[in-house]
Amino acid sequence: MSQTPPPPSPRPEKDRPWVMRTYAGHSSAAESNKLYRNNLSKGQTGLSVAFDLPTQTGYDPDSPLARGEVGKVGVPVPHLGEMRRLFEDIPLTGMNTSMTINATAMWLLALYQVVAEEQNPDLDPTEVAAQLAGTTQNDIIKEYLSRGTYVFPPEHSLRLIADVIAYTVHEIPKWNPINICSYHLQEAGATPTQELAYALCTAIAVLDAVRDSGQVSEEDFGRVVGRISFFVNAGVRFVEEMCKMRAFVQLWDEITRERYGVTDEKMRRFRYGVQVNSLGLTEAQPENNVQRIVLEMLGVTLSKQARARAVQLPAWNEALGLPRPWDQQWSLRLQQVLAFESDLLEYDDLFEGSHVVEAKVAQLVADARAEMDRVQALGGAVAAVESGYMKQALVSSHAARRGRIESGEEVVVGVNRFETTAESPLTADLDGAIQAADPEAERSALAGLEQWRAGRDQGAVDRALAELAAAAKTDTNLMAATLVAARAGATTGEWAGTLREVFGEFRAPTGVSGAVGVADAGAELTAVRERVRATSEELGGRLRLLVGKPGLDGHSNGAEQVAVRARDAGFEVVYQGIRLTPAQIVAAAVAEDVHCVGLSILSGSHMELVPDVLDQMRDAGLDDVPVIVGGIIPDRDARALKELGVAAVFTPKDFSLTQAMGGIVDAIRVAHQLV
Repeated sequence: MSQTPPPPSPRPEKDRPWVMRTYAGHSSAAESNKLYRNNLSKGQTGLSVAFDLPTQTGYDPDSPLARGEVGKVGVPVPHLGEMRRLFEDIPLTGMNTSMTINATAMWLLALYQVVAEEQNPDLDPTEVAAQLAGTTQNDIIKEYLSRGTYVFPPEHSLRLIADVIAYTVHEIPKWNPINICSYHLQEAGATPTQELAYALCTAIAVLDAVRDSGQVSEEDFGRVVGRISFFVNAGVRFVEEMCKMRAFVQLWDEITRERYGVTDEKMRRFRYGVQVNSLGLTEAQPENNVQRIVLEMLGVTLSKQARARAVQLPAWNEALGLPRPWDQQWSLRLQQVLAFESDLLEYDDLFEGSHVVEAKVAQLVADARAEMDRVQALGGAVAAVESGYMKQALVSSHAARRGRIESGEEVVVGVNRFETTAESPLTADLDGAIQAADPEAERSALAGLEQWRAGRDQGAVDRALAELAAAAKTDTNLMAATLVAARAGATTGEWAGTLREVFGEFRAPTGVSGAVGVADAGAELTAVRERVRATSEELGGRLRLLVGKPGLDGHSNGAEQVAVRARDAGFEVVYQGIRLTPAQIVAAAVAEDVHCVGLSILSGSHMELVPDVLDQMRDAGLDDVPVIVGGIIPDRDARALKELGVAAVFTPKDFSLTQAMGGIVDAIRVAHQLV
């Protein structure tokens, strides 16, 4: 007699997935709006807005410093009208929006809030504010260390951060007013220990500033702690990265309980979003980046105890140029397969009780505490920025990493091992494998800005900016005056310019002079040193290399590593840091009588800025000084730059800095007819 098989066991109920985002924004507000709505239609559950460099650094599109940068690495938002276009047909009261914005975070949050009010004219503004959910990155300390989009000195930047936090805790309670951002620390070379220590020291500096401002009562301070979120990085060593996240959870709970007396466990919860590592993405065999991205995603999702609340993944081709919508869709689908097809979200923490994980977490916690103690002994994160301690440590760590890759000690598949490859259909057409920046974006932004200024009440703008300047000279929370300026029609450059006049500007230490370079030169570097020495003798003086960062691109990691390796190779190095005009770079080349100018540009503005430098060098009589360019530069642009007179172009595939130094010597010898 046959038996009826038992019914299948019901599957466990799944946890709710993390918020899924892609970091996006380009060309114009209208084009970015189309991209956002398209991504949302594909199942993306939150927005992550990339702003262009002028917006991030407080300049309008018509500023001389903005030339070539408008709409390149994000969307330009110079005024309220463009913020309206950016979120047209996207109801902000029902959206979770992350904005990667720091120095101008207060301004962009004000524009966002005003647009949300305009979308809901039947609601009181306080009701609208109460419904807004999202995050402003608003972490300026890491900008001094890695990304370079700072504007004001640390003291005044912390004041702006504290004002935003106090305002949102009282007025926009579902908003994360700051994203303590260790992501860029890892991109700048931070070890897991340094990433833990420097991010947590930043959080301490921020919380101390809010507490000391007196804007939040002791009873409400737990709510401040509860709204602090983190934005972290996850590299390909996914076991170590997962343990790093568990260490973050443990240390944050300890700091908030012991230093700030927060008793509510919910307020002490470590809440973080993640963008997985872009530093490790390769131009060589870029298809390998897909499995790198997946492994990095696992590091922040496998452990329920330390799982990310939001995840955004880079595209496989980011080392080649600007990803296309299809590339971003692929990254979104990677998340969706893990969340909805796999059984990951059906289980409790997979690593609870693991001796291996517990030992690694304990080691990371101990090492991070020791490094935090060193920073606190210097006076805290701000003092460690101003002294150059943290920057120097990151530059040294990054140099050590590059040294391991170049020696083969650290394997990068397709780069320093397993380099033989079949032709990839993904990159058969390199020019078509990425999205080209819209050449009309800057002209369109300039025309739109002129039209905006012509249509506003200039008297209202002038009064609002005068009120902002007056408030900045007191200890008044600046959010109210900023909202008035936003509603009046002030521009991003006018808001930041008003505060520049009151607060001044700041140039952070480069970290290059004290950084530790290559300990063991090896045969290759020794040979280059000999060529540098011999060429110096032939030219009658030590070879001098100027490393320049034109435009607003603050990603200085590559330039710093070039400067450190050039020094190791025997060059005298001139490096003045980020955010220089072509005229300033040429003036330095003349004053220092350099033998070569190296330009580092990662923002995509190379086709505007490099020709400008070349023209000004010719006008200054520097025709015999070769120009080298490095950055994320498509092949078609590299060919065009060489036709204009650039001696050599280096991209991420040229990972050997020592070989690059040899190339610089070659260029100098050719320029002086020594070959």
